[in-house]
Amino acid sequence: MGKELIVRAAPQYYQCQEGVLNQLEPLLKERGIVKTLMIHGEKSLEAAKDYLPSFNETFVHDELYSGECSLSEIERLTNVIKQSSFEAVIGIGGGKVLDLTKAVGDEAKVPTILIPTLASNCAPWTPLTVYYNDEGQFLYYKYHKTNTNIVLVEPRIILDSPLQYFTAGIADTLAKWYEADVIIRKLEEIPLSVEIAYYAAKTCKDVLIQNSIKAVEDLKRGELSYELVKVIETVFMAGGMVGGFGDEYGRVSGAHAIHNGLTQVPDTHHLLHGEKVAYGILVQLALEENWDEIKHLLNFYKALGLPYNLAALHLSLADSSKLQKVIEAAVKPEETIHLIGENVSAEKLLNAIKRLEEFTVLV
Repeated sequence: MGKELIVRAAPQYYQCQEGVLNQLEPLLKERGIVKTLMIHGEKSLEAAKDYLPSFNETFVHDELYSGECSLSEIERLTNVIKQSSFEAVIGIGGGKVLDLTKAVGDEAKVPTILIPTLASNCAPWTPLTVYYNDEGQFLYYKYHKTNTNIVLVEPRIILDSPLQYFTAGIADTLAKWYEADVIIRKLEEIPLSVEIAYYAAKTCKDVLIQNSIKAVEDLKRGELSYELVKVIETVFMAGGMVGGFGDEYGRVSGAHAIHNGLTQVPDTHHLLHGEKVAYGILVQLALEENWDEIKHLLNFYKALGLPYNLAALHLSLADSSKLQKVIEAAVKPEETIHLIGENVSAEKLLNAIKRLEEFTVLV
């Protein structure tokens, strides 16, 4: 193929089961780690505290993060590690806390241990950090030099997480298939690592379509079912494998470009990342004129409460200036929407959005 592909397959150690956090101190000791910094948010520590061990034989200092995965916060926490000679860093929380922890571990050159409290994205699996400024505006993302050392998933923590984050995670992971498929299916020769990514992306779609509605019902009931755990692991593991094995062929394309455009208007700020991506999937499919697939997805979206039209975004076709702002950002030359095929123009994207609005009314 002529392109250099880098495989970033998995954390060094991963385990998902009830009571798994009881293994945390033995795992630290087995690696010769006796002094650790633990980064968390207020809500994430509250969610995890009943499952954390007492740390009788190791010293763990907990540190509240600022709320952003910013360069200044990474620098502050890296200095904390260096000044106090901590030997590892633990992150407890959602995507931003885990991304922050990975960046701090990379900068301080210490092992990283992640304990997710939300199943909202593949951050626990992927050795990548999304960087923001102190005001929460996106700057860039970067892969780290090493993979995460340990990932421990206590599913009962996820069971108590907010429903909106769970369904957003399902949508963000569902996009793995549609965004990878539109790129990979055009390749004449598919390297083995990309084939593995393709299989993982298809697994994301199949598992989520089959199990998500039951998993959501179980989350609402507080029942830790087989389906719920399978969906959690699909978000983390299968979702992470798509980019981990596929590199540039397993990252983002149309749906995330639409997400990026939607972030430009305050009207959509009530939605989580994965919810904007959910709408982006439908717009991407409209650009591909794959109306059968959109029809297939609409009942799934409705059952999970995912946005499928402009009204759910607090927008309408009458908001021409706002839509134009969204569209202009989504079709920038450097945006991934152009991986769909030929360059997507603003006019073509607007037409796809209009046709999607009409279609969702009729179905």
